[in-house]
Amino acid sequence: MSTLTKERIIEYMNREEIENRLIVTPLLDPSESFDPASINVRLGNEFIVMRKQFFPILDISDESQLSERIEKYQEKLRIDYKEEFVLHPNQLIIGSTFEYISLPNSLMCYVIGKSSWGRMGLIIATATKVDPGFKGAITLEIINEGEVPVVLYPGIPIAQLVFHETTG
Repeated sequence: MSTLTKERIIEYMNREEIENRLIVTPLLDPSESFDPASINVRLGNEFIVMRKQFFPILDISDESQLSERIEKYQEKLRIDYKEEFVLHPNQLIIGSTFEYISLPNSLMCYVIGKSSWGRMGLIIATATKVDPGFKGAITLEIINEGEVPVVLYPGIPIAQLVFHETTG
């Protein structure tokens, strides 16, 4: 399995047949969106924030009450673009990419946090692997492992997608 270069990524984005095309939209500034072997994606404006004060623990073994407990443990937020979101040390939030992604069946990708954020202690994770045929915004688990609060803004470059062709 080889990594697609910028040129091959663009080739997939320009394919005639929609079912074979890679879609990453919107690309507001294509000159800043591409690295030599990846596409940068930005932070969306909807978040799920964990409420620490409601539970001493979250026991997932009792499935009959799990969804009710999760609803009490999480708070959904939507903030405006250009509005700041302060992520405190050891705080976990769930976010998503601003971009809508549609992968053809011949491609998969990995979501990798940008190193500039990593150097500040911000960990951007997801299930990391995005399967062929995926359509939608990619969910991001974001945690501040650093020592100081970090300010995030919707629309900032947060991660990169590294693409691989699939066979079989």
